[in-house]
Amino acid sequence: MKAAPIKVAIQGELGSFSHEAAERMLPRCTVVPCARSAEVFDRVQRGSVAAAVIPIENSLAGTVAEHSDLLLAHDVFIQGEFLLRIVHNVIAAPGVKLNALRKVLSHPVALDQCRDFFRHHPRIDPVPFYDTAGSVKHVVAHRLPDAAAIASRHAAREYSGRILQAGIEDDKRNVTRFFLIRKWTEKAGTARKKRSVAAASPYQRLIPRGANKTSIAFKVKNVPGALFKSLSVFALRDISLSKIESRPMRGRPWEYVFYVDFLRGDDDPARNALRHLGEVAEFVKVLGIYRAA
Repeated sequence: MKAAPIKVAIQGELGSFSHEAAERMLPRCTVVPCARSAEVFDRVQRGSVAAAVIPIENSLAGTVAEHSDLLLAHDVFIQGEFLLRIVHNVIAAPGVKLNALRKVLSHPVALDQCRDFFRHHPRIDPVPFYDTAGSVKHVVAHRLPDAAAIASRHAAREYSGRILQAGIEDDKRNVTRFFLIRKWTEKAGTARKKRSVAAASPYQRLIPRGANKTSIAFKVKNVPGALFKSLSVFALRDISLSKIESRPMRGRPWEYVFYVDFLRGDDDPARNALRHLGEVAEFVKVLGIYRAA
């Protein structure tokens, strides 16, 4: 008897870039679209879906700040990452011509990544919409005669839209990094309060084979040299950082959390670095250990 496809939550409509990433990371999964990012994380934490695929960073637009905050606030664990080349297309209802367009709808980030298209078509107004795939769904469902959407080929197929112009993004090195996240459970190891610094990983059962990258969040103490001491735990062990970024703490004005990715899996140098970091930082949370894309 065949196992049922696992349910994977995404933010946005079917046909979105998140939908495409989910199917690339987990073939034959059942994608569950969610209107809001908070709903995606809530579904994972409640166990109504087995996993979620979320965009965490775009090579042009930077980090998806809301998702960084939600990773810190929820009991979830990153198990994988995937890099998806973002190709934007002008998509309209069948029969609509490019020269008839007066407005193009899409997510604000997608519109911003296609400035050259609007510069070359000054009669067409960019109109912000909640989702790239949702904009295709809207213009096709309403058969708008003077409007189109900017989205993926996946969205055009999903809603039977017609591509009027392909590959309109300004920068062809437009790539989005996605995370695969699953629920953190007590069965996976020790309690959350012990999760950050332990001699043996409390999350071993969640770590995929071949994991060689770790994402963490930590807050430094308000003392001179605190950040230097925190980063030195990696330098002392020749651990390479691939990313470091600070974010304001919600509910604590002018206090910040540092998000760091480093290129080690669950080995002794990484564990020792995390244990050392726990001694000099106010708190440390391991967000995930996974195989680098």
